[in-house]
Amino acid sequence: MTARLRHQVRIMLDDKIALGPGKATLLEAIGRHGSISAAAREMGMSYTRAWALVDAMNRCFRQPVVLTVTGGKRGGGAEVSATGHEVLRQYRAMEKAANAALDGPFDGLRPLLRDQAEPSDNSA
Repeated sequence: MTARLRHQVRIMLDDKIALGPGKATLLEAIGRHGSISAAAREMGMSYTRAWALVDAMNRCFRQPVVLTVTGGKRGGGAEVSATGHEVLRQYRAMEKAANAALDGPFDGLRPLLRDQAEPSDNSA
């Protein structure tokens, strides 16, 4: 079986990942659910991990990408801000452009790769 060749777009701010595929998917899930915890459940990650990713994104952009409301009688919530929607739109456009630009070069790289990656030796 031939392995799937893929690439990922990551936006780096110094040594921090401001946005990548996982964070973009998390933003979309928060937008659907209005909740960080529900988005985390959908993605199979802990609330703590999801909150850390949201916090990291909010620290990388000039304006927060996710706005939160603290719980109470009616519970808390979260929403993707206008900045968050624009960041996500720009990121998905960059992914689309990268996919289009790399179609040809990936075809040239395919014959040089193994059919699948060899198992790693964790003793090294």
